[in-house]
Amino acid sequence: MSVNRTELVAAIAERANLTKVQADAALSAFQEVLVDSLSKGEPVKVTGLLSVERVERAARTGRNPRTREEIQIPAGYGVKISAGSTLKKAVSTK
Repeated sequence: MSVNRTELVAAIAERANLTKVQADAALSAFQEVLVDSLSKGEPVKVTGLLSVERVERAARTGRNPRTREEIQIPAGYGVKISAGSTLKKAVSTK
């Protein structure tokens, strides 16, 4: 089971002693900063939690799985997310 946005906002509001409206605004601001930074090619690092960066994807030849015909996939960008030490530690313990 995963935590959806509403549940995340409620948890942030409770732990940070904020209203749900304030917590939602903070989460929205984080999302905007993340998107803006990555669109400019700037990595975002939250020490201990995660780092997110834009990576280049080279053009390559792919294959249509239905027809088996080769297709050219153009170069583009992707997103690389790496877990920080605190997150890795939390996941590795039971």
